[in-house]
Amino acid sequence: MFSGLREQLQSARNRLGASIGAAAEAAQSASAEQAVPSTAAMPGKNPTLADKVKILIIDRELVISEKDVAGALEELEMTLLESDVALPVADAIIADIRTGLVGRHRKIGESVDTLVVGALRSALLKVLGTGLDLPAYIRARERPVKILFIGVNGTGKTTTVAKIGAYLKKQGFSVVIGAGDTFRAGAIEQIGVHAERIGIKVIEHQTGADPSAVLFDTVQYALAHKTDVVLADTAGRFHTKANLMSQLDKIRRVMKPDLIVYVDEAVAGNDAVVRAAEFDRTVGADAIVLTKADMDSRGGAAISIAHTIGKPLLFLGTGQAYEDIVPFEPGAVVEELLGSGA
Repeated sequence: MFSGLREQLQSARNRLGASIGAAAEAAQSASAEQAVPSTAAMPGKNPTLADKVKILIIDRELVISEKDVAGALEELEMTLLESDVALPVADAIIADIRTGLVGRHRKIGESVDTLVVGALRSALLKVLGTGLDLPAYIRARERPVKILFIGVNGTGKTTTVAKIGAYLKKQGFSVVIGAGDTFRAGAIEQIGVHAERIGIKVIEHQTGADPSAVLFDTVQYALAHKTDVVLADTAGRFHTKANLMSQLDKIRRVMKPDLIVYVDEAVAGNDAVVRAAEFDRTVGADAIVLTKADMDSRGGAAISIAHTIGKPLLFLGTGQAYEDIVPFEPGAVVEELLGSGA
């Protein structure tokens, strides 16, 4: 996943390392007396910012300056934007890397790459957030745990419901699916086929029925049969369609979900980020699933979406099979992005 972004981050890692390394070489050849003048050497004058960011040799240590990393950080910001990382997220990453490097004391001979990778890792982990361990979440709550899936048309929401159902079943949970997409032709049949293949009960009404009634019945079934988890599929809709959003609001009131999960495509890039923010504003969202992550070389949506709306990524869809869904683990994603030696 995100092979393009991984290559770009490797290039940024190399540029930052080369820039700091060049500064180290220059510092080693300079006299220790070329350090920033002290306030005692400049009576009545405080050191300027330019004074403070100059390279110092202090007990054979290099102090990394703003000048040493400025060019490489500008290039990295452009790289992030070209990879569909949202502007506020790119700004946050650059600011955190700058904070992690500028003013750092590096002993002469200490690995520059270690410093650079540490700063990159810290910045990426901050924007990716903590993720959400769904099995742990379910175990900590009263059953049934009710999960409502929302999103726009054509993003793989129904298939995602089936994949998560299969995943939870493997984790030892009992699951029932509510066929709440009563609007789209063939949607009830589609979720029914998925449910039969993975061995999960599905509650359905006829096409055109009130989805709130379907999901109410699904919750009642779960209560009566002591089922652990209710997964509620819904029709895809755009946040601009007031009547469909009102229908979602009714579903939420009737079903009272524990989690509302927004589903979109990783390949949608910044569009997914914008749509997630709008759904969160109008309906509310507690977590996010991105489908088609295996087809997304840029990685912008995965990097941006959790930070932008302040909600965790739950899963990444990575293929067509039911097992092609992976829990989102920020640490693992960062290690993959930074490559070997990270």
